[in-house]
This record gives sequence, structure tokens and C-alpha cells, in this order.
Amino acid sequence: MNQETLKRMYTKDHEWISDSQGLVYVGISSHAISELGDIVHIELPQVGDNFKAGESFGTVESTKTVSDIYMPGDGKVVDINSSMQENPEAIQEDPYQKGWLIKIELKDRIKSDLLNHEDYHTYIGKS
Repeated sequence: MNQETLKRMYTKDHEWISDSQGLVYVGISSHAISELGDIVHIELPQVGDNFKAGESFGTVESTKTVSDIYMPGDGKVVDINSSMQENPEAIQEDPYQKGWLIKIELKDRIKSDLLNHEDYHTYIGKS
């Protein structure tokens, strides 16, 4: 397990978060991506948008379904990964480095049910 994996936390809705210098990157877990199938479209919010923990901030459309993406904490969007909107299938190649979706500035509250790498894999039934 590499250092980046150790810093990453997961929601039970299959988003991942990673803190970097006070800003939080948010993406979708590789497990969720594999369950979705081929990704054909990703809709993301605008920079400056504010969301509460648990609110949908975007959608991922695959050949199978359209799924909401949920905010892991109260925060303001400070950056979006526009390359994921332009080339959505690229998220399947590298969901944890190049495949981040938004960068947020957290406010006071983050979801309390975040899981570490090991607990997330137990939750999804993988070891």
C-alpha cells in the first residue's frame, strides 16, 4: 500500500477524498467505476458553488446508468478537473491521481462515516 492510499478516505457512497495542503480532492472509487461500466459523461459543478455534506454535486453517466456524486463535507468548490468532462472515459484509467473530479475548501463539517482504505475494502467485500 503506498503513502497516497494511506491518506485517502472513502464514503459509503463510493467517493474518495484526499487532503492536500488544506484543500480536499474528491473523486470516485475504482470499485464504483468498475461497477458503472464504460463512463460516457461526467457533469460537475461550477467553481464557487457551495454544498452541504451529502448533497449531490454532479453526475456520472455510464452505459449502464446515471449516478449522483455526493459531497463528503460542507464546502466550496475551488477547482474542477475539466479534463474529466472533456474525456470522461479517462477516469477509468487513473481514478485516484488524474481522475479527481473537484477540489474543495472544507467548511466546518465533514461526513463522520468516512472509511479508511482497509475499512472501505471490507465494506465493499474485498480484501
